[in-house]
Amino acid sequence: MIDLLVVALSFGAIFVVELPDKTFIATLVMSTKMRPLFVWIGVGLAFLVQTGVAIGIGKAASFLPEQVIHTVAALMFAIGAVILVREARSADEDEAEQEAEYAAKADATAHGLKVVVTSFLVLFAAEWGDLSQLLTISLVAKYDDPVSVFIGAWGALLAVSGLAVIVGRVLLQHVKESVLHYVGATVCVLMAVLTVWEMTR
Repeated sequence: MIDLLVVALSFGAIFVVELPDKTFIATLVMSTKMRPLFVWIGVGLAFLVQTGVAIGIGKAASFLPEQVIHTVAALMFAIGAVILVREARSADEDEAEQEAEYAAKADATAHGLKVVVTSFLVLFAAEWGDLSQLLTISLVAKYDDPVSVFIGAWGALLAVSGLAVIVGRVLLQHVKESVLHYVGATVCVLMAVLTVWEMTR
């Protein structure tokens, strides 16, 4: 049975954390160098595998005592907030450097399956140990609902990468990357507070 509340919470948390992430920049840059639809497919497949791995780890962690799970989840959200705030300070300056890095990895002569494979490999490497993956593990362990978390988390990642492909450049022209970091940090703090509240009620 799918829990729509868990789906919504997972989607919201992962969406705002992934939006200022380097994978957004990577997808944006690759979609300007290669065919956007194939970039999105490759990125989506990479996110599928990464989310699946996070779900598996989170499910294994859910067998721990409930108090331990909630404590670790709250800590993960709090650490996520700190990471995002620290990254926000240099995010705007780092943006150009990240764009150059991913532009070098994009193959402007690639077509079809090669674009999908290139996009998959770039995002697959970039996403390991990423904050969104760690938060997905925490959400599965906390709610013990891998299907709902998977739908919400993967849906959020597909939505963010879709935004990067379609309106990424326009979005970054109007909203500073540092602002997106602060929004993500705020959501992490709220999730940490919610987890602590659930522990103590």
